[in-house]
Amino acid sequence: MDIRTDCQHFNGYKPCGPHKARGTHCEGCTDYRPTTGNVLIIKLQAAGEVVRNTPLLRAIQRQHPGARIFWLTNHPELIPRREVFKVLRFDLAGMLTVLDVKFDLLLSLDKDVEACALANRVDARVKKGFTQKDGVILPFDEDSRRKWRTGVFDDLMKANRKHYVEELFEICGYTFQGEEYLLPEFEVPSVPLAPGKQVVMLNTGAGSQWKPRLYSPASWTVLARGLKASGREVVLVGGPEEHARNEEISRAADVHYFGVQPFAGFIGLLSLADVVVTSVTFAFHAAVGLRKRIVLLNNTFNRHEFFMYGRGTVLEPEVPCLMCYKQDFDAGCVRRDCMDLISPERILRAVGEV
Repeated sequence: MDIRTDCQHFNGYKPCGPHKARGTHCEGCTDYRPTTGNVLIIKLQAAGEVVRNTPLLRAIQRQHPGARIFWLTNHPELIPRREVFKVLRFDLAGMLTVLDVKFDLLLSLDKDVEACALANRVDARVKKGFTQKDGVILPFDEDSRRKWRTGVFDDLMKANRKHYVEELFEICGYTFQGEEYLLPEFEVPSVPLAPGKQVVMLNTGAGSQWKPRLYSPASWTVLARGLKASGREVVLVGGPEEHARNEEISRAADVHYFGVQPFAGFIGLLSLADVVVTSVTFAFHAAVGLRKRIVLLNNTFNRHEFFMYGRGTVLEPEVPCLMCYKQDFDAGCVRRDCMDLISPERILRAVGEV
């Protein structure tokens, strides 16, 4: 019996989907889909950035129909596995696997030395994105040079008017056509929310390494009370770093907080929202993937970088030092806790507008 090892359903160590469904063998199988090549994505971190790169899958499928897509990452749980042939963790096993495969296309999308060093060693006919030489990050070709330059010169970064997904597609040699984010499978939790009420979820964190992006617990509390008084259901969300803060705000404002969730549970909980209020963090990217209405709080980044497919708005404090990209306040800041210059009343109005 001839086994079609080039079929996209074939993996060589367990029965394929068509065989499990109908008992069919390769000969005469109507689900035979010949593989036309191999594509590798190296996008390791962070969690939100991994999600923000998933629109590429549609472009790859369009430009390379029949290709087997491999994705190497630190967050395999966030990859939509139905769209990817092999999801590999960035560890010894994952690196050995990609070094033993011949690829037609490599997309090296992290500006990290270790990711770029591996990209240099991968056997690929075409390499796009970023490489490294002597510990210095460099572009593989002209398609990634513009994004590389905006990363090393503040004035170019501040002048940029292209959003990240558009830039990402350019790096890879594609044209962005409105492709949406793709999320992993998730389960919607059963939580006690009042039927018929608009649900607003407040993501209160921004990562401890980005202190200027944090909105204070006092301001979150005022906002939560205002949203509740307007007749909405209010739910606080966040990760382990926000747990104590969310418990404090929940008690002070008498609003819901359902504890820390794993990624799948977090996405499932967020799926119940009508509007998400968040700074730039994983919750923002998950909300974009869920096609939610979003109020984005921003101060440190270029607001044009963030694309919400027409479903959100960006609020910023009125300070002359926006787009500072600082991880902490310093003597050059005109005010500490500048995010609090965005008043809870302004956010409440924005929730109504979106």
